[in-house]
Amino acid sequence: MNNVVLIGRLTRDPDVRYTDGGLTIARFSLAVDRRFKKDDGPTADFPNIVAFGKTAEFIEKYFHKGMKMGVQGRIQTGSYENQEGTKVYTTDVIAENCEFVESKAATQENGEAPAGQPGKFGEADADGFMQIPDGLDQEELPFN
Repeated sequence: MNNVVLIGRLTRDPDVRYTDGGLTIARFSLAVDRRFKKDDGPTADFPNIVAFGKTAEFIEKYFHKGMKMGVQGRIQTGSYENQEGTKVYTTDVIAENCEFVESKAATQENGEAPAGQPGKFGEADADGFMQIPDGLDQEELPFN
């Protein structure tokens, strides 16, 4: 089984590109804390993540540097030859699902979201739930 689940913060805004055929591709990395840390070693890992299609469009629209994100996907390895003719090996996480793991208020308290940044579907009510506006096309929802 090839299944990866990560929770971390985006290290930069997602790099989003579009193919000639209209496919959206988002590339980004997450800072994922290590569970067990050594005093003299790194405390986090920074896996490269790639998302395609609707998942990439969702990421482009709602996520930016510093936001906490949950990603579920799979590991994919590959290789290519660089300009010097050296073979380079790659390991990426292919995101199949992603989600918010922190409230908009918590993101703003941590200073990671610019003031006035729109929420997923608007402002949260006093109980913390956001209202989905009337007339929203189901295609715009990140889940179906």
